[in-house]
Amino acid sequence: MIRLSVDPAASELRILCLGSHSDDIEIGCGGTILRLAEEYPQSVFHWVVFSATGVRAQEAQCAAKLFAGTRLKGPILREFRDGFMPFEGTGVKDVFEELKTIAPNLVFTHTRQDAHQDHRLLAELTWNTFRDHLILEYEIPKYDGDMGRTSVFVPLEMDQCQNKVRYLMDSFHSQ
Repeated sequence: MIRLSVDPAASELRILCLGSHSDDIEIGCGGTILRLAEEYPQSVFHWVVFSATGVRAQEAQCAAKLFAGTRLKGPILREFRDGFMPFEGTGVKDVFEELKTIAPNLVFTHTRQDAHQDHRLLAELTWNTFRDHLILEYEIPKYDGDMGRTSVFVPLEMDQCQNKVRYLMDSFHSQ
């Protein structure tokens, strides 16, 4: 397993966090985000959730602020229909085209092997749009057990683990 190591000379990272649904980023790579925010205090987190409506949009807003703090840009919350993103591909692709202006140093997205069709679409479009960038895929543990082989491991301190769990519990009441 490879441990995540970002250029120590980089004082400011532009980190793009992409999630299909309102809790995907936080569950999939929330601990890594907390760690990067601590190690690179000048970093900026661009947060994009593609399916966030009603109470789920409010939860996404709250969680993004907890995880990224004052370094948060956004979040950008879209209202694509859950489970139907592949059928709304043109609109989803348009959002990716808009995100190019961020010029991120690091992109977090879903794994391409995810069983959920919305997750797979975002992963595919991430690699299509940001092919010259560092992209790390995250997994969402779920009932169908579609976990893959991890290639990057980001160890967390106990307080980062506890904060991740607390932020998830504080933010996502509907879940």
